[in-house]
Amino acid sequence: MKTLKHYTILTVLFLFIGCNIAPKAIDYGNDVCHFCKMTIVDKLHAAEIVTQKGKIYKFDASECMINYLKEFDTSEIKFYLSNNYTEPEELIDATKATFLISENIPSPMGAYLSAFKTKANAEKVLQDKGGTLYNWYELIDHLNK
Repeated sequence: MKTLKHYTILTVLFLFIGCNIAPKAIDYGNDVCHFCKMTIVDKLHAAEIVTQKGKIYKFDASECMINYLKEFDTSEIKFYLSNNYTEPEELIDATKATFLISENIPSPMGAYLSAFKTKANAEKVLQDKGGTLYNWYELIDHLNK
């Protein structure tokens, strides 16, 4: 009886651990963009989607992630993540990010799109590089025109 109790506890523990829905670090130089199939190497512009079921989709640029949304049931998405331009490799909540489109900051797919964790950081780069700032919803509207 004691062994059965231990197996039950272990099973519940493994299920709990296995159901943890969270972002996964991008393996630069090895992971492939789910949209354009390019190898993800740019540590400033990569992006990621995590579904409600925990499936991970990785992208070499935020513009690939946004283009992929046209083919995806967005109600299944738990997290939209973009790399923070000011802290390479740091994934941030794209729905809360400020985005800059500046022709002076190339991105992998040519949309010149960069994400920033804070509006203040985006404004600093805007002063130096020029361009236009967007929040997530404005960006989606702008890119889908």
